[in-house]
Amino acid sequence: MTGSATIETRDLTRNYNTLTALDQVSLDIHQGECVALVGPNGAGKSTLFKLCLGLLSASAGTINVLGCGPETAAFSAVKRRIGFLPEQVMFQGSLTGHETLRFYARLKRADPSHNESILDRVQLSQAAGRRVSTYSKGMRQRLGLAQALIGQPNILLLDEPMSGLDPEARQNFFRILDEEKTAGAAIVLSSHILTELEARTDRIAILNEGKLKTIGPIAQLRSELQLNARIRLRAGSRQMRQLAQHFSGRFDPACFMNGTAVLECPVEDKLMLLKELMGSDLAFENLDIVEPSLEQIFTAHTAGGNPS
Repeated sequence: MTGSATIETRDLTRNYNTLTALDQVSLDIHQGECVALVGPNGAGKSTLFKLCLGLLSASAGTINVLGCGPETAAFSAVKRRIGFLPEQVMFQGSLTGHETLRFYARLKRADPSHNESILDRVQLSQAAGRRVSTYSKGMRQRLGLAQALIGQPNILLLDEPMSGLDPEARQNFFRILDEEKTAGAAIVLSSHILTELEARTDRIAILNEGKLKTIGPIAQLRSELQLNARIRLRAGSRQMRQLAQHFSGRFDPACFMNGTAVLECPVEDKLMLLKELMGSDLAFENLDIVEPSLEQIFTAHTAGGNPS
């Protein structure tokens, strides 16, 4: 791990009358790492965020945030060290971007002199003097990220942070995450944009029906499920027949169709198969390797639920 745990839960449970929203969840989230929290609607993601913020109390089990229990009097000081971006960003439309950040800086008792640099980081400097009511959805989202960054937080809890962001803004968002990780912040983000999470987060935590189904680096999650990698290549008709003959008895002839071959193998065997292909006299036009995706892993753990 990259450092000491900043969020620790043990058998954390939260009930709403007869509904168990979070069911005996145990996890550690450490300094300087980014954890993606994914799961279907109703999986318990928002409940976990609210427990971390002290907005809800646990029905059973324990939670410690920066070494402090949310139920203690000392937690009021801890909350100022947490940056939170909710799924639904709501601001007073009559205020400007500058005024909005000054308001949140006062709430967190943070130095407002840093607001200008924060606005610059989220690429809102030129619009900071405009009323928020004139902002697009993506601009309001960036303003939401700006308020979460106030006070150099030790923890960032980001709920659907990429909602409404265009590709350039998403790239900048991940640059900011890298900077915050380097500074030692622990980051937990929930998002339905699974393809962008694979290479951008250190660990993936999958919740379903209130239970933590798995948590770990994506390579570990692939290994646990024994999902296959795919080597996909293109070749001419004659070369494709040669490939089919070479792999006769090892791969179904249906794998070699219409100038494209798709060869599946266990992830740990992909380099051996690739070496065989590259070292042979078999001719092909193009080749790429397709790793099992986070979406496949998600589906395997949630029985086909839609990511959100």
